[in-house]
Amino acid sequence: MSIQENIREVLSTLPAGVRLVAVSKYHPVEALQEAYDGGQRIFGESKVQEMTTKHEQLPSDIQWHFIGHLQTNKVKYIAPYVALIHGVDSYKLLCEINRQGQRAGRIIPCLLQLHVAQEETKFGFSLDECQQLLDAGEWRTLPYVSIRGLMGMASNTDDMAQVRREFATLGKFFSQVREKYFSDRAEFCELSMGMSDDYPIAIEEGSTLVRVGSRIFGQRVY
Repeated sequence: MSIQENIREVLSTLPAGVRLVAVSKYHPVEALQEAYDGGQRIFGESKVQEMTTKHEQLPSDIQWHFIGHLQTNKVKYIAPYVALIHGVDSYKLLCEINRQGQRAGRIIPCLLQLHVAQEETKFGFSLDECQQLLDAGEWRTLPYVSIRGLMGMASNTDDMAQVRREFATLGKFFSQVREKYFSDRAEFCELSMGMSDDYPIAIEEGSTLVRVGSRIFGQRVY
């Protein structure tokens, strides 16, 4: 099947209110153009240099989502155009995004990344750390950052019951956070969880953004 057929197939499984982030990292510009020609507008990249190169070569109405681990010294390169940063995992990073947003003259939408998986390799706040950050309230003093929601990854396992538990934990936490800290902020509405192998479960547990790569573009070209 073609990339466009794959996208149509994935989209046919998404309920209203759930958006598709086509994870295009390591795939050539031609593949992204084909997806774009099929109507896809949100693309997810995890390397700053690769995303910037593609941003320069592809149509300007693409929404670029940064889904990788973002280093503070790289924020300045994507601040002028990034549509959403999925993986904010420290207050220091939030401050740098605010600083670069001010320089770029725009408010940058972000998601706080939570660590709910069993693997040690995943980045993100623990639920307690996230709560401490939100309780401290300093994030409210960052005018060039807009916290739009939360992001998380489930463990890389075939045990779908475990995957569901992790997504459910994050979904429940998202609801609590929204009620406690963002009840007056309608923009706090995104829950980014679910990838090619587990996104249907993520949707059932409340995901609004699913990050799907291999199911659209095939295996990555390294």
